[in-house]
Amino acid sequence: MEKQSVKNRIVNIIKALSKDISDSTIALKFSSPFELLIATILSAQCTDVRVNEVTKNLFKRYRSAKEYAEVDIKRLEDDIRPTGFYRNKAKSIQKCCNNLMERFDGGVPKTLEELVTLPGVGRKTANVVLGNAFGIPGIVVDTHVHRVSQRIGLTKNDDPVKIEFDLMKIVPQGEWTHFSNLLVWHGRKTCAARKPLCNQCSILKWCDYGNKIKT
Repeated sequence: MEKQSVKNRIVNIIKALSKDISDSTIALKFSSPFELLIATILSAQCTDVRVNEVTKNLFKRYRSAKEYAEVDIKRLEDDIRPTGFYRNKAKSIQKCCNNLMERFDGGVPKTLEELVTLPGVGRKTANVVLGNAFGIPGIVVDTHVHRVSQRIGLTKNDDPVKIEFDLMKIVPQGEWTHFSNLLVWHGRKTCAARKPLCNQCSILKWCDYGNKIKT
């Protein structure tokens, strides 16, 4: 498919999904870039619903990088236990917060290059924070974006970083965060991993997978 037709396809997909998904904002609840950073670290291999249940009290208990860095790690582990992999997450959070204190005066940096140097922060987490807390566009490749972008036919790659760069080439930069959020919600609501609801899909006509299984 020619580049121009791919971009037209993207425009149509964004229009259709925006109409289908009235609220495409991120599901994680936060009131600051720092809270979103912590919530996103906790969201690894955990549902946003569960993370929100945990952070409801967590964000009242710890309000700064300093407080996370100084709390006894066993206490922090207990506080985040329901999110799973709590020992590794507690270590990552404390190391991340120590870095924030030492290098950024406890604040959250506003560049991907700086964010990915923090423990527990990869490109996905960095782009979540940049796009949803700072309004700096970024492509977020989580499990839903990974799956849906492949099914639609926007990438043939399996590596999340390669998928991110593939999408950056064809999605208008100003839509990067919005597009990512749309694919996340579409993946949750319609394009499920095991049994996609193709008969209910608003972007079926632009989807390689859907057109292959149509009878």
